[in-house]
Amino acid sequence: MITPLAVTAAESWKSLVQGRSGVGLLTQIDRAPFNSKVAAEVKNFDPALYLKPKELKKTDRFVQFAVATAHMALADSKLDIPKEDPYRIGVLVGSGIGGLRTIEEQHKILLTKGPGRVSPFLIPMLIVNMAPGQISISFGLKGPNNCVATACATGSNAIGDAFKIIQRDEADVMLAGGTESCITALGFGGFDAMKALSTHNDAPETASRPFDRTRNGFVMGEGCGVLVLESLPHALKRNAYIYAEIVGYGMTSDASHITAPDPTGEGAARCMSVALKSANITPSDIDYINAHGTSTPMNDKVETLAIKKTFGESIARKIAISSTKSMTGHLLGAAGGIEAVACVLAIRDSIVPPTINYRVPDPECDLNYTPNEAVSRKLRYVMSNSLGFGGHNACIIFKAFDA
Repeated sequence: MITPLAVTAAESWKSLVQGRSGVGLLTQIDRAPFNSKVAAEVKNFDPALYLKPKELKKTDRFVQFAVATAHMALADSKLDIPKEDPYRIGVLVGSGIGGLRTIEEQHKILLTKGPGRVSPFLIPMLIVNMAPGQISISFGLKGPNNCVATACATGSNAIGDAFKIIQRDEADVMLAGGTESCITALGFGGFDAMKALSTHNDAPETASRPFDRTRNGFVMGEGCGVLVLESLPHALKRNAYIYAEIVGYGMTSDASHITAPDPTGEGAARCMSVALKSANITPSDIDYINAHGTSTPMNDKVETLAIKKTFGESIARKIAISSTKSMTGHLLGAAGGIEAVACVLAIRDSIVPPTINYRVPDPECDLNYTPNEAVSRKLRYVMSNSLGFGGHNACIIFKAFDA
């Protein structure tokens, strides 16, 4: 993981468990013109550790995040790439928005200096598929290579689709997740104009407050999360350390509104049900849900309703739920990737990360959101929800690996 909390998975996870916030005052652009003045920005990231100087000039920040995170994930997996079949290793990393930073910079150059000064690398720098493309180039991975762009469901869809590729025996290994970096004047301004962003500017660390009655918008973030997925025979053959299994995946559409979730929660509920059926388990098997939990008034209310519809009131109240977005902010296309990493680490450590900044209960959000402090709990089945603009819903189910 590269997150607003830290630039490694280990440090990011430590901060999540401790309930630290990665949110602060917006610094990447002038915050004065905007209603919201807070963001969850990545600090202390050095892309030169992972990319050569010539490559740095040809890659947007969201691609740099992806390549760096892939480096770390592969190192952690201890895959010996030169000894592997490159045609059996693929990449499926998505981005919701892509190279908006590059678009803005080059558009200014077009207007001030003319078309002759526009970078010849403009197009390959801005297209969203360059994240998996550059990863495959960096490591010589010639298997399935694809990119998902389903807004805030992107990371989860990428991991779920990669899971299916391995199930179909089209690859032994897939690098999968999501990446995003679009805290720019245009990107931030667009969400600000929608009134989607938190305006709790006086205390930035508390601005993201999922399921709390005083929530008034999400905190825009950036970062990347990548998992190394492997077929079980391949992992066992090389004696890999296995964090967890992916056992279920669902995706549905609300077919309701371009930005707002279906107010009945039907699409999200059906998505969770599809994932449960895919995993061949019952609602009572789920121990923890990493909720989409954006901190917007509508999302948190609808997701709560959808969980109740899927699990029934009595089971829903027994499940530990939390939104790590309370600490990382909302990383858009990268959210599902980072939250998937959080889920497998939660299984490994038998701990549920908290929903911080939960102070004022909302009668319409009345489930167990693990308020403010992590809880130790043995976790066998864990669910991760991602709900995106356009009505895209994605759900992944992880299971503790039983050798």
